[in-house]
Amino acid sequence: MTETTADMPLSAQNDPEMIEAGRRLFAGPVTFLLSAPKVEFLPEAICPEIAFAGRSNVGKSSLINAVTNRNGLARTSTTPGRTQELNFFDVGDPAGPQLRLVDMPGYGYAEAPRPVVESWQRQIRTYLRGRTVLKRVFVLIDARHGVKDADLPIMKLLDESAVSYQLVLTKLDKLNKNEAEKAIAAVETVARKHTACHPELLATSSAKGWGIEGVRAVIASLAQSGI
Repeated sequence: MTETTADMPLSAQNDPEMIEAGRRLFAGPVTFLLSAPKVEFLPEAICPEIAFAGRSNVGKSSLINAVTNRNGLARTSTTPGRTQELNFFDVGDPAGPQLRLVDMPGYGYAEAPRPVVESWQRQIRTYLRGRTVLKRVFVLIDARHGVKDADLPIMKLLDESAVSYQLVLTKLDKLNKNEAEKAIAAVETVARKHTACHPELLATSSAKGWGIEGVRAVIASLAQSGI
């Protein structure tokens, strides 16, 4: 029997139950846990993790702050590209968090010395390939620029590692309606070409609050799936 639109399940970002679950999730405690400069310093894998990745200055810290509804939780480096740590944040009671958010260093910035960059890349590969509690990676894309060459290596790594990831457009408020529609269509086309990429795009503006409840809803649905 052919499904009608009414019969089809809602995506998490449009599901009222998940939207409410996301609101409740981030109405509770959200606290900084630790910074891990190397994989041996990673916290114990006790709950689902959602990682945020993206080019330097793509708006990653702004998105994390908007999603958690906390100003200054994620901080930008004074020199983009210098920070190599994985920053972990507990969501829920720190004694037994429901999930953790992971702020990954920005990539595609040439300021850091090459040996430092290569060391960081090895650490990231190890984390992405070996972290069994990692439920999804949000790969942030600036709506004004679309998917760039700097984004392709991490997308390829995630495909090869069979790590689920989802593209998130940022700074959508910088475009007019026609430009935004074209940007969304272009990035959706790219997403469909990658095996581990979730087909549904998340389009956001941290400044305007657009799409933030949808991101929370997706995170809540992943948290509920457990480890």
